[in-house]
Amino acid sequence: MYIDVLVAEIGSTTTLINAFSGVKTGEPRFVAQGQAPTSVLEGDVRVGLQGAIDDMRRKNGWDSLEYGEMFATSSAAGGLRMCVCGLVYDMTVKAAEAAALGAGAIVKLATAGKLTEYDVMDLQDADPNLILLAGGTDYGERATALYNAEVIAASGINAPVIYAGNVQNQKHIKAIFDKAGIPCTCTENVYPKLDILNIEPARRIIHDVFEDHIIKAPGMEHIRDMVTGAIMPTPGAVMEAAHLLSDHLGDLVVVDIGGATTDVHSVTVGSEEIASIQTRPEPIAKRTVEGDLGLYVNAKNLVALLGEEALSKELSLDVKTVMEHYKPIPDTEEQFKLTERLCLEAGIRAVTRHAGALRHIYTPSGRKTVAEGKDLTEVKYIIGTGGALTRLPHREQLLRAIADCNSAKMMLFPKPGELELLFDDDYIMASLGVLSRRYPEAAFKLMQHSLSLA
Repeated sequence: MYIDVLVAEIGSTTTLINAFSGVKTGEPRFVAQGQAPTSVLEGDVRVGLQGAIDDMRRKNGWDSLEYGEMFATSSAAGGLRMCVCGLVYDMTVKAAEAAALGAGAIVKLATAGKLTEYDVMDLQDADPNLILLAGGTDYGERATALYNAEVIAASGINAPVIYAGNVQNQKHIKAIFDKAGIPCTCTENVYPKLDILNIEPARRIIHDVFEDHIIKAPGMEHIRDMVTGAIMPTPGAVMEAAHLLSDHLGDLVVVDIGGATTDVHSVTVGSEEIASIQTRPEPIAKRTVEGDLGLYVNAKNLVALLGEEALSKELSLDVKTVMEHYKPIPDTEEQFKLTERLCLEAGIRAVTRHAGALRHIYTPSGRKTVAEGKDLTEVKYIIGTGGALTRLPHREQLLRAIADCNSAKMMLFPKPGELELLFDDDYIMASLGVLSRRYPEAAFKLMQHSLSLA
């Protein structure tokens, strides 16, 4: 059997392989999927990749399988761990953090101002794969970023650095890290002028640097023996897919409720009305990751947030007993019932944290209303992806309830009933995000099919 393109999703525990045909001829089709345990920690990612390919071959009765190209996304070994360092927290630090999250990173540490010895200790403890250094508007403050570059270079941390601060510092900061033997890439400033965000160039560079880094990581050294195309962080690939979809569909939100975290991606400019009362700029494309909201690793946390006794009464079951046998994939009626309730809670809390809100402030001239955070009022679609929102029996009721969570109408989010629901039925958004880097038209057609739009 010959397959045009394979896309691997290398997770922390499982490696998936998705097969696509017709990618180059304009008639793309999702053919099959296989999976196997991830083998990065065993020292060679190829074992898991080949295992997933063999699984797909066996399930489809193929004697052999050859492929033209292979792309990959990875969240193995903790995903892309980043630290960001900037000047002012609500300005350059927030902008750098938005770029890192949008690229699919887990931000382990964010620092503002000149690095102290304690900041350096925290950086060393965080053990980042990548550091994003920012600070100062273009042709503004220079000293802090230069000082921080010197400190990082002398700290013994050998993670690659991306500099996205005051453009005047680029040559000097590159020289500092070159002298220390630390890879450094300079890109456009994430905060070039007051109240202006410019995070897309940094987001793209993060993907490029991640690809260079990941092929040198333990267990991943031989990934290029099989993967011929781009390699991206898995959440970053979902954001790439969201970008592509927004180009065709307009403003949207993607919700991915996983076992350990809940990710929300949005792509929207927002409304002019809200922009006129907004207190600080927000990126057009934004990702938030809620590390305390997950259906398996953080299930106990969600139960605690809801209250075990109240939850037992609401669901008419003994939550404590169900939790004693709780599994990542539910297999009893009681587990399904509890998982769906936790899924609802995780989704509503994650969307509420992602969206901005209206707030009343009091001034000498009277009460005024201001808007803080991301404006999602113009969003037309909410997309459910990930295992929970694509596979749970009552996924439509769950996503509808998440979409209608703005009952108080103070969130910068559509009113109940306004959002159209879409589901990533084939569970391939991440795969299509990385595929879109080379084949955007094919990726969009495949997404249309998975979302039942075609």
